[in-house]
Parts: sequence; structure tokens; C-alpha cells
Amino acid sequence: MLKSAAVESGAAGGKPSPLYVQLAGVLKDEILSGVYLVGSLLPTEDRLCERFSVSRYTVREALRILREGGLVESRQGAGTVVIPLRSTESDIQQVMSINDLVAFAEGTRFVIESIKTVVIDARLAARTGLAAGEEWLEVRGYRHSEKIDSPFCLTEYYINRAFAAVGRLLPRHNGPIFPLIEDMFGQSVAEVQQQISATLVSPALAEGLNVAPATAALEVRRAYKTADDVIAQLTINTHPASRFQHSMTMRRVKV
Repeated sequence: MLKSAAVESGAAGGKPSPLYVQLAGVLKDEILSGVYLVGSLLPTEDRLCERFSVSRYTVREALRILREGGLVESRQGAGTVVIPLRSTESDIQQVMSINDLVAFAEGTRFVIESIKTVVIDARLAARTGLAAGEEWLEVRGYRHSEKIDSPFCLTEYYINRAFAAVGRLLPRHNGPIFPLIEDMFGQSVAEVQQQISATLVSPALAEGLNVAPATAALEVRRAYKTADDVIAQLTINTHPASRFQHSMTMRRVKV
């Protein structure tokens, strides 16, 4: 496969591309065509060497090109993971799995404004779906991206009281919270239920997001459930409409 690509390049009058560039091109095409979905692992270096009959150096250089192109990232102990594509002008989320939520949060910066215990009142119960009268740990702040000057969303975390001890780690933590819950308490988030609703930015929130009051926005609510069907964490992200785009790929399942 790589040899034929080099021949085609030379036939066009140009110098054949190095093998690692050709390999990067083949893998990129497979990622974009859906052979490797967002959140999935690429084959190991050994398997890629065997498949394409190339050296480990060639494979590593090809993976470096994919990393620099924002298509994959290397995770210690996991391998090379396909990550969501990003845009320079807005927050584009391509969510195919729970792993994508980790990748998205790790690529941003969360600035905490407050951490406190709250009792779910009627208003908050209607907004979150949590039971009124229960105590939850509330964490509020703004999430930032290096590519956007203003914060691109307000993030509100509601953490189950049983896991509230995770709060003491948050001032020194910048990534997603639910992996901390999993590590601290031996839990596993098995399901995330997501709901996206249209809303308007309130005057108080407008200042924090640096937009005009009553600006159109999208509210993304996610409930993180353990294998026992317990909500460990509920998150509400409020995005100005101009700074949010949700991308999803659906494929027909053969039955």
C-alpha cells in the first residue's frame, strides 16, 4: 500500500514522500473515514510495523504527525487514542464515548469560582433532575480554551454526597472530575446520559461569559451513573451558542 503511494507521487513529477509521511496519510484517511472511531485505540506499534512492513522509526514518526495534526494522542498505559477534532473558532465536541469526555476536558482549563455543599431546592431539582432535599457538593467555574479569549462555558458540577471527599483534590486538579471519583472510591462510571436544551444567558452569567444578556445559549446536562445506576456526578455546561458546536456520527447497524 505504501509502495504504490510512492509510485503515484513520483508519477506526478514530484519526489516520493518519505514512508512515515505515507503511513501517516493512510492512517489519517482511515481515521477520517471511520475505520478508527473517536475514543478507540490505534493498533500497537508492533502491529503497524507488521501490517505495513516498515520499521518502528517509521511508525513512530507517522504517529507523531498524527499527534501534531490533532487526530490522536498518546496516553500512558493505554496507547494511541483517536481524539475529537477541534476548531479554532468554537468549542466543537465530537462525542462518541465516555473516553471522549475525558479527552475534551483534558484539553481545556477549568477555573473554579466556588465549592460548597448545597441542598437541592425545588428550582434546582427542576433544573437538574435531582431529588429535592438531598445534599450535593456544588462546584462552579468557567472552562477556558487556549484558542478562545473568553471562557466558552459555565460549568456546574453536582457531586453525590457519598463522593464529596473528592472536593479536597479539586483546587489542584484541572481535568475531568469523574475519573477522580472512580480512583478514590473504586467506582466505575458505566453510563452518561446527556440532554441538550436551548436557553438564554442571564444578566449575571453574561458578565462571566463576556456576552450580552439574553444571548442564545445551549445548556448541556450530563448525568454520570455507576454500574449500580447511582448518579455519581451531574454536570451542567452553559455555552453561548456562538461558541458551541456538537458533532456526532451515526452509522447504520446491520441486523
